[in-house]
Amino acid sequence: MTGYTCKYTPIELFRAYGGEGVLLDEEAPDFQLAESWTHTNLCSHAKALLELGSSAEELVLTDCCDAIRRVHDVLDTQKKQRFLYLLDLPHEESDCARARFKSALTAFAAEYGAFRGTEFSRDAFLAACREQREPLPQEPFLAVLGARVSPPLLELLQAQLPLPVVNLTCSGNRNLEAPPLEAEHWDFDELMDWYAGALLRMTPCMRMNDVTARRALTEHPHLKGIIYNAVKFCDYYGFDYAALKKQTAIPILKIESDYTPQPAGQLSTRLEAFAESLGLEAVKGGITVKHSENGLFAGIDSGSTTTNMVVLDRDKKVVASAIVRTGAKAQNGAKAALDAVCAQLGIAPEALDAIIATGYGRSNIPFATGTMTEITCHAKGAHFLYPQVRTVVDIGGQDSKVICLDENGAVKNFVMNDKCAAGTGRFLEMMARTLELDMEQMSRQGLTWKKDLTISSMCTVFAESEVISLIADNHTDSDIIHGLNKAIASKTASMVTRAGGMAPYMMTGGVARNKGVVGQLEERLGAGLYIAKDPDLCGALGAALFAVEGSEE
Repeated sequence: MTGYTCKYTPIELFRAYGGEGVLLDEEAPDFQLAESWTHTNLCSHAKALLELGSSAEELVLTDCCDAIRRVHDVLDTQKKQRFLYLLDLPHEESDCARARFKSALTAFAAEYGAFRGTEFSRDAFLAACREQREPLPQEPFLAVLGARVSPPLLELLQAQLPLPVVNLTCSGNRNLEAPPLEAEHWDFDELMDWYAGALLRMTPCMRMNDVTARRALTEHPHLKGIIYNAVKFCDYYGFDYAALKKQTAIPILKIESDYTPQPAGQLSTRLEAFAESLGLEAVKGGITVKHSENGLFAGIDSGSTTTNMVVLDRDKKVVASAIVRTGAKAQNGAKAALDAVCAQLGIAPEALDAIIATGYGRSNIPFATGTMTEITCHAKGAHFLYPQVRTVVDIGGQDSKVICLDENGAVKNFVMNDKCAAGTGRFLEMMARTLELDMEQMSRQGLTWKKDLTISSMCTVFAESEVISLIADNHTDSDIIHGLNKAIASKTASMVTRAGGMAPYMMTGGVARNKGVVGQLEERLGAGLYIAKDPDLCGALGAALFAVEGSEE
């Protein structure tokens, strides 16, 4: 088996000499080997390729970017392969480029044939060139564009989204034109002349100089949405994503992968919210409503720090609510919240006609009658509380979200920070622990600062070290907290800009109770933030509203 990574790799020539190509697009369990051979900031796809390629006896690479050239140089030094080849690939499809590529293919064929000790088989070559490719669906579908997508990630996307998901990245969009009938009589030189042109005429990847033909992918009449996959430490995809956003009105969700296995929970909220924003799936599994005379409908928001619950009557009036600590298990926090609202109402849990769950723990609440993402539920709750709102800033215990709404309260766009604790309630909790304060003290003391300190790092671990150094330098708690508030506000304001947010603004989540953060964020946004009496309850309120409306259908 001969490993390869690029769609322009001449895999038909592998078959012509008795070989077989295998696409190296799997995830690596870790980058221990790669990072011992080269620097840690190398593109994560290149590091995964080093890990996978190190065990491949035969490997053919193309010089599509500096990172892949670096992979070739490292592997060449390590001498891990019996056959390692770097193919020179043009950046355009022109007569000159085709002639140059023809020469490169001819040279490769000679070296590959010599390595395998076989002669060129015209029949095997033409048969490989004529293999049928998968046509694009003639029914609504979603597409993955951008960086190549690993099989586990593609399976996750296909499992989470309600429409077929087609891989249109360079690892899944290799459609070589069939050779003409007269090719049966061509000599090797004529075959390579056609083959060079056919490879270069495929739908171009973004490294090519002219990528206008890629619009055939985004202008397909049945394409309903795009999941754009970017790779850490690669600038190519940032530029391509920005250009694509300008070229198409099709909804796009940007995700990022690093070619290591990742838990499904990090992506599930984004994917489900994207589906909801497309109108493809409102409530997962539908809403089960008991037909009783109680007329009580609940929403429960299971977050990493707190579990919040709201109960509405048929007139959408709040009749009970609860905010409890989530604890180690989501179902335990959910049960505590359920017990609390039932005690307030003097009812048994069975008296609730419907319970919609949202938040990270939504799939682990056994008594819920339906689930929705917190993106959609926060939008619903925010619009209900403040119909004028166009941008919702939600900073919870584990993530930060910016949600842009239209005049009807529907989600237009959203940006999430769910990769780490930076800028979240967990970040503030850890800093409070370092300062030996509780969260109420943190909120108050940040308002009485004297010296305008700046915390340069938003990484929780590094920021903690920075805070410890500031304490050692005898800076006051108030000044340090002010620096932390500024850091969170700056990060959040950047998210608002990325999402395209605009006033009027509303802030939800537990951090909305922190006046220092609120004040700094208002300063950076140049506008006030509407904050409800209980900002923690907005997501649960939205879930409860969906429960009420589900009973009316």
